[in-house]
Amino acid sequence: MNTKDAKPTAAWTRALAVVAILGAAGCAQMSETECRAADWYQIGHADGDIYGIRPRIDQLAYQCQAFGVQAQEPIYIAGWVDGYREYLIRMNGSECCGSH
Repeated sequence: MNTKDAKPTAAWTRALAVVAILGAAGCAQMSETECRAADWYQIGHADGDIYGIRPRIDQLAYQCQAFGVQAQEPIYIAGWVDGYREYLIRMNGSECCGSH
C-alpha cells in the first residue's frame, strides 16, 4: 500500500480531535463571573464524561481563589466520578478496563 495515498482512519481522526479538546480544556481560564455562577457538579461531570481527563479541581480552585470564590471540591469530584464512569462505558463498553 502506498502511504502517500492512505487516508486518515476514523480512529486517527478521533485521536486528533481528543488531543485538540484536551489541549483546549487544559488551558481554559475561568472568569470571575464563571467562578461565582459555577455548577461544580456539572463542571466535574463534563471533565470526566466529555473530556475524559483527570480531575482539575486544583487548577479551578486556584483560578477562582483569585476572585475570592471557594471551589466546591466534593461536589466537583462527585460530578467527575459520575461523568468519568459514563466516559469509560462509552469508550470501553464497561466501567473499567475494556470489555471482558
